[in-house]
Amino acid sequence: MPGAAKSEEVILCVDVGNTSTACGVFRRDGLLLRTFRFRTRTGLTPEELLLTLRAFLDLMEVPLRALKGVAYASVVPPLDHVWEAVVRHWLVKEWLAVSPERVPIPVKLRYPAEVGADRLVNAYAAWRRWQRAVIVVDYGTATTFDCVSSRGEYLGGAIAPGLETAAELLFRRTAKLPRVELEPPPETALGRDTVSALKSGLLYGFVGLTEGLAARLSAEMGDQPLVVATGGLARIIAPLCPVIKEVVPELTLEGLYHLYQERIGR
Repeated sequence: MPGAAKSEEVILCVDVGNTSTACGVFRRDGLLLRTFRFRTRTGLTPEELLLTLRAFLDLMEVPLRALKGVAYASVVPPLDHVWEAVVRHWLVKEWLAVSPERVPIPVKLRYPAEVGADRLVNAYAAWRRWQRAVIVVDYGTATTFDCVSSRGEYLGGAIAPGLETAAELLFRRTAKLPRVELEPPPETALGRDTVSALKSGLLYGFVGLTEGLAARLSAEMGDQPLVVATGGLARIIAPLCPVIKEVVPELTLEGLYHLYQERIGR
């Protein structure tokens, strides 16, 4: 990715998930300069978090003084006060903590307050990018399907287990099945040994999950939605799944950047 000048102002966008925390460093004009991830730990102290951030930013040659603002979304509430303490005490004054009500998209749900901010950020980012009906499939700790109408409304979706979550559960709850690496994918769905059978069940199983749910959701939406994939595991599933037409691994971070610009940056 392109580098940042030492004096150039940048925006740090942070998506705190249950398993990992994804961070993106954006130039003020929207160019994504750097991304990095680290394990989410609920027992993290502000000082530990600051050291973690500083280590990654130093490695990528982004000085702390270059940070202009921070946009933050999280599904791990115990970490909210830790992040706010770090940002406000040591990093920047311009801090946007994204909650569902701060995402400018109509929410057509029975209980709008229940939807996670990250899912609404994905929907908002997808609508802003494609301006059409879309289903965003986010492959993370959970696999989420978020549906946006042709009028830009968030309609809801579906939540399934995540790929790595399912793989880890199989390993932990069975006596003889080994832990397997998901890459490279098996050459055929018909596994000829235990490892290839496990990889087939996991990868092609999630392909089937994606295709089946996308078909049902599309039929109920009636808008011929575009199916797009995001999240850390999208690059593994998307090549095996023809229904996925676009892959934007950092869609959530992109949405956070645009929310920051709309709320604070302009």
